[in-house]
Amino acid sequence: QVQLVESGGGLVQPGGSLRLSCAASGSIFSLYAMGWYRQAPGKQRELVATITSGGSTNYADSVKGRFTISRDNAKNTVSLQLNSLKPEDTAVYYCKASHPFLNYDYWGQGTQVTVSS
Repeated sequence: QVQLVESGGGLVQPGGSLRLSCAASGSIFSLYAMGWYRQAPGKQRELVATITSGGSTNYADSVKGRFTISRDNAKNTVSLQLNSLKPEDTAVYYCKASHPFLNYDYWGQGTQVTVSS
């Protein structure tokens, strides 16, 4: 069982930055692949970025060069640095943990990011 708690969302002007964090419970965090997803009103949830247990990263084309995912296995956290934010980045951002041995994902409750002037 893994519990995920996101933080760091808020209201920011276009061009601004935010840093999202996801704190995970559990003793084998380092083995989980982690990801950030987002869901805007009226749209399906979409992948933003992922990071494997080995540290390999993958990004949606829409955020490449602007967002950076990272993990700190000693602190059981995964972060998402959001730079050069655009109004279209407005969404609820969710953290996901993929179990290393079972076909099962855990989700956090989400944190709201609003980009507006």
